[in-house]
Amino acid sequence: MVIRSESSTPPGDAQVDRIFRALADATRRDIVRRTLGEEASVSALAALYEMSFAAVQKHISVLESADLVTKRQQGRERLVRGNPHTIREAQALLDDYALIWQGRISRLDAVLAETPTEDSSKKH
Repeated sequence: MVIRSESSTPPGDAQVDRIFRALADATRRDIVRRTLGEEASVSALAALYEMSFAAVQKHISVLESADLVTKRQQGRERLVRGNPHTIREAQALLDDYALIWQGRISRLDAVLAETPTEDSSKKH
C-alpha cells in the first residue's frame, strides 16, 4: 500500500468517482495535460478543439468539480491551471490498485504451481 503523510487524507469515494469520471474523456485528459505546465485561457483552449466554446467550458467545469483544474479570472480572461496535487492523488490510488492486483496474481501463480498438471498425474 502507498503510505500517505498524516496531513494528506485520501479522497472520499464521491471525489474518486468525480476524478476518474472526469479523466475518462480524452478531451478532458488533454485539457489537464495542457494546463499542468502553464495556465491557459478558456478561449485559447477552445480554439484547440473542434467543438463549441460552450462545450469546452462544460469540460472545464467537469474538471473543476473534480478538482483537476482551477479557474481564475484575470481581466476579461478566465485562466485554467491543472492541479498536480489531485493528479498525484489519482496516481496513488492507481498504485494501490496495482499492488492489490499484483498480490492477487502472485497468489494465483502460487496456487497454480501447487496444482498437479494432467501430464504429471499420468506418470503415477
